[in-house]
Amino acid sequence: MRDRTRYLYLAVIVAVLLGILVGFIWPDVGKELKPLGTGFVALIQMVIGPIIFCTIVLGIGSVRQAAQVGKVGGLALGYFIVMSTVALVIGLVVGNVIDPGSGLQLTDTARQAAEAEAAKGADASTVDFLLGIIPETVVSALTDGSVLQALLVALLTGFALQAMGPKGAPILRGVEHFQRLVFRILAMIMWAAPVGAFGAIAAVVGATGIEALKSLAIIMIAFYVTCVLFVGVVLGAILWLVARINLWSLLRYLGREFLLILSTSSSETALPRLIAKMEHLGVSKTVAGITVPTGYSFNLDGTAIYLTMATLFIATATGSPLEFGEQIALLLFMMIASKGAAGVTGAGLATLAGGLQAHRPELVDGVGLIVGIDRFMSEARALTNFAGNAVATVLVGTWTGEFDRERAERVLAGQAPFDEATLLDDDDAEARDGQDGRDEPAKEMSPA
Repeated sequence: MRDRTRYLYLAVIVAVLLGILVGFIWPDVGKELKPLGTGFVALIQMVIGPIIFCTIVLGIGSVRQAAQVGKVGGLALGYFIVMSTVALVIGLVVGNVIDPGSGLQLTDTARQAAEAEAAKGADASTVDFLLGIIPETVVSALTDGSVLQALLVALLTGFALQAMGPKGAPILRGVEHFQRLVFRILAMIMWAAPVGAFGAIAAVVGATGIEALKSLAIIMIAFYVTCVLFVGVVLGAILWLVARINLWSLLRYLGREFLLILSTSSSETALPRLIAKMEHLGVSKTVAGITVPTGYSFNLDGTAIYLTMATLFIATATGSPLEFGEQIALLLFMMIASKGAAGVTGAGLATLAGGLQAHRPELVDGVGLIVGIDRFMSEARALTNFAGNAVATVLVGTWTGEFDRERAERVLAGQAPFDEATLLDDDDAEARDGQDGRDEPAKEMSPA
């Protein structure tokens, strides 16, 4: 099966190239193919809620001490805040150095597009965001597509099972079987990846074309270079210092997920696979189950860099440069606002427009300058956010003693391949449970 999945991802590469070709030669046809990409992303989003629920419930339910879960969550959130701040500072420095946006002209079409995005960004408030975390029912949290709602219900269920003690063991086994079913469904959905990638790429190339990118090449290249440097230098150094794991080995291990994100421009398509691969790497279920979903909403390094550089770009392009104090205040607001928009298509653009509307309304029209290339910049945002969450999961696992580095070295060396057929470690799960004590409580809860 692994050989077949290797061909699957080669097919994704071919589909991307064909999509680019169709978009350039027949742009109208390319734009009509957009539903293919939208449909594939929707299929992935369909199983995200159940996967998050099962992973977190199994992770918390098999841990005796609730304090351990709180420690994992606290460390993760603290790390997310620090790294988001670092990303903001890096974007701020690069944006001020290259001074992008000079000499551009704002058209009426771009102005109208900016007004539409500003309306989107102004819709949600902090109170709405917090209330939105609470689902209408326990079941609706798994069906509405909200990562945070699924996270809340899973946490409550996990702690409830933890409090039930041995009586909760049958329910845990049932959740485990359901998790295997959902991962099997995900593996089946992945065979539609080439079709989804073809439609998504053909649509964006057909709608944008090459001419629209020429005048904006500087900001795009600078943004991509900044993201690469952030991941390679900042994240790479921290990962090596804390966990003694080589960043490029980890990124190579996640290569298929990066390809999937690149072809769909959505990091959510790789969320379920990241949880499974982090567990396979040697991170405990508790750490992977809490850190990955939380990071998708709160650890948005790529989005932070995008917001800083895009803001400075717009300010320069519209002839209204921001003072340093204004830059700090506006960007801190955007970093907070972006947490509520995580996982929403076009969230970065809407957050940017909404922040400008609230602080400097005269700059909102400038958002129209980057509407045309936001789809391409969103790919860099998604890739950077994904890399940041992968690194964060390993770091939190190391800090909490829930990371098996010896196993990680075997996995990254190719000695323990990831099972692409089930996305779960069926064969060696018992062996690994015997090697570490992470799942001992689960064994105690099981009937003799």
